[in-house]
Amino acid sequence: MKKIQNAFKGDRVVWVVFFFLCIISLIEVYSAASTLTYGSGSFWSPLIKQAVFLGVGTLIVVGIHNVPCRYFKLIPILLLVPTYALLLFTSLYGAMVNGASRAIPIFGFQFQPLELGKGVTVVTTALILASLQNDDGADRRAFKWVLITAGIMCALIFPENLSTSVLLFGVVLIMMFVGRVSLIQLGKLLGVLVLFAASAVMLVKCLPSDKESAVYDLPGLHRLSTWVNRVETHGEMSKEVAPEEFDIDKDAQIAHAHIAIATSNVVGKMPGNSVERDFLSQAFSDFIFAIIIEEMGIWGAAIVVFLYIVLLFRAGRIASRCEHNFPAFLIMGLALLLVVQAVMNMLVAVGIMPVTGQPLPLISRGGTSTLMSCVYIGMILSVSRYARRREEKAARVTPADEPDVDPNYYNTANLI
Repeated sequence: MKKIQNAFKGDRVVWVVFFFLCIISLIEVYSAASTLTYGSGSFWSPLIKQAVFLGVGTLIVVGIHNVPCRYFKLIPILLLVPTYALLLFTSLYGAMVNGASRAIPIFGFQFQPLELGKGVTVVTTALILASLQNDDGADRRAFKWVLITAGIMCALIFPENLSTSVLLFGVVLIMMFVGRVSLIQLGKLLGVLVLFAASAVMLVKCLPSDKESAVYDLPGLHRLSTWVNRVETHGEMSKEVAPEEFDIDKDAQIAHAHIAIATSNVVGKMPGNSVERDFLSQAFSDFIFAIIIEEMGIWGAAIVVFLYIVLLFRAGRIASRCEHNFPAFLIMGLALLLVVQAVMNMLVAVGIMPVTGQPLPLISRGGTSTLMSCVYIGMILSVSRYARRREEKAARVTPADEPDVDPNYYNTANLI
């Protein structure tokens, strides 16, 4: 028993959240992967593969959470530039995943460098903010360096995965706010982003309607037609349409996700009884939250949401206990990365956001995303170990350890 406790150190609440998410993943991926089962001809193959990914991920968590968090400062030094190079190589020569060049085949495994890029950017941002702190907040240079490092990463991710680029930059913005970057600097940046977004919308409105136009083949814009279609489709799906006029064959994934939610009848159909999993090609990934609602009802969806909220708030509590800035900024950045991605996936599933292709962290079918999410959990637990050791050290300093004081010292003369 003692050996098991030594293996699983760190914050117990984070461990519980991690294991509950893994259990939900095994149940729902096994249920939602009917198309994979049919394609492979193996009834157990999806479950076994997911169990292997989560098993390897758990080993990663155990290994990383035993690494002192101060060593994570080496990540930007060792991995920032190589990650830039990997992303550039992937955009030019990478394997196609869902219509975009996102992966590098390694021994039969599709490694996606953008997942590595997200983690490296968060660690780099935390290190810059921690290194350039003063009594009045972050030094003005911190804003510049964060913008340069994160901007390059987002620019390299942007052509092949717009949603991931937006997600990452949003997390970096929140980290800068938490890291006490000047509100004036952040306000100017937000103003520039709003102007850029407005200009982009106006430009899209002026583009030719023919998606075969040469404009859509320009460097960096080969995914533009996909982005435009998703936004337009989301706008059309938001309008009220008479049942007899609704075309279910058009944008079937969104339509069947809505059907899955609508037919859950609040209480759900129970795991394994989903109907819409047979019609959703990404039921085990992008739209797994819709399958969770269909099978487990509103209460099941609420449990999943609650787990991510607990993870974020627990990370905030651990950050408040950290003595130094780097581990505090790091744990908040990693928790935000996981939770914001989860929120994006959920909003897509329920029809509030256009389709983004973001998996549900630690629940969607395994791959680079699952393994990197396990790396983030391991780093969060490593920071929690650091915070706990600090508290235990402080608790050991008892009044008996303090030097003896002359009782006559606290007389009226010395108090004045």
